[in-house]
Order: sequence, then C-alpha cells, then structure tokens
Amino acid sequence: MNPEPNFNPIARPYRWLEYLTLGRALERCRLHFLPKLLNQKKALVIGDGDGRFLAALMAANLRIHVDAVDSSATMLQLLRQRCEASATRLETHHTSALSFAPTEAYDLVVTHFFLDCLTQSDVEALIDRIAPTLTPDALWLISDFRIPEGHMRLPARILVRSLYLAFRIITGLRTTHLPDYASPLAKAGLTRLAHHHSLAGLLTTELWQIESSPIALALP
Repeated sequence: MNPEPNFNPIARPYRWLEYLTLGRALERCRLHFLPKLLNQKKALVIGDGDGRFLAALMAANLRIHVDAVDSSATMLQLLRQRCEASATRLETHHTSALSFAPTEAYDLVVTHFFLDCLTQSDVEALIDRIAPTLTPDALWLISDFRIPEGHMRLPARILVRSLYLAFRIITGLRTTHLPDYASPLAKAGLTRLAHHHSLAGLLTTELWQIESSPIALALP
C-alpha cells in the first residue's frame, strides 16, 4: 500500500500557489454551482483544503450542517478558522477519506479537486462507500482537471503531468494520472445533471444526482 501523502507542507501557501499558477480559475470552478446548493441540509465535504469553498457554502446556505473530512491537520485548522462564523454547523474529521465511516445521511457531497489525488481503485471504493448514505435526490458536486480534445490536449497533458510531479515531490502523492469517476458514479446510481468547462476545457465542475430511492445506510 502506498503511504498517505502529506499535504501539511503546502497547506498555508496553497492559496497563493494556486493563484500564481492558474489565477482564480480553480476558485471560480468551485463556486460555479453554489447557487444550486441553497436547499441542502446535510453535506459531506471531502478534501476542501483551506476551506474557501466551504466558507462560501455555509455563508450562502444558513441551514446546512457539514461533515468536513481531510487527512491534513493543517488544512483542517485553516478550514475551521475560515468557517469560524459557522462553527456550530461544522464537524471536522481528521482522517483519510478512504477510512472515514459515515454514520449520517447526506443530501450533498462535495469533492473539489480531490478525486484526482486518488487511484482508480480508490475512487471506486470511495464512491461505493458514500453512495449508500445519500438521501433520495442527493447531489454530488465535483470539480477536477480534465484532458480536453483538440489543440489543448497536449498542453493539458503536460500541465497535469507537471502538477502530479510537483505534488509527488512536495507531498509524496503517488497518483500519476486522472481517474475515471464518471463510470463508478453512474454504476452507483448517479446521473450527471450539469457540467461547466473552463480554462479552455482544462477544468470541469459537474453536478451529479442520485436516483430517487430509499437510502441503504442503517443509521443508529
């Protein structure tokens, strides 16, 4: 088994490294579907980093309660600080997403630029673990890198490969290519409702929804 990557070293400078490399493109990608999330009540947010998206979500939706999962203690510390105004509606979990055992039913899952840190088998295992906890019509919001067709295909491949190399050096991340999350999501009963590509197709944000069916999770 590959060792868990350590994102603590990049936690504090991550925001500025992101802005230096891709400007506000990732931030706009995360927030694109925020207006569609104002009726959700219980969310599972995995790997939100320093909490910029989560702070925006909790400020826009004053009813939502959130479980935030991250393997980086420093990232979680920054997230809690950024979401301090909504602290009574936030519970953080310092653990790997693959080890987190949900005991709640969720009507929203958020994985912004997180699934690309996992291997294909890990993505499939994560979806298999979370899908049974979703309430009927629950949403899953995903943002990630992609390799577009056409003239941007080669530049996108070079950039994504460079990012993986940088994260491997700094954090020990062993993943080397973008996984396919669409197939396991569809297999788990989710349908893509909408998507938005940006930065010449390099970035995507997608809104998926579970089919209306009783949840399989037996809550305590």
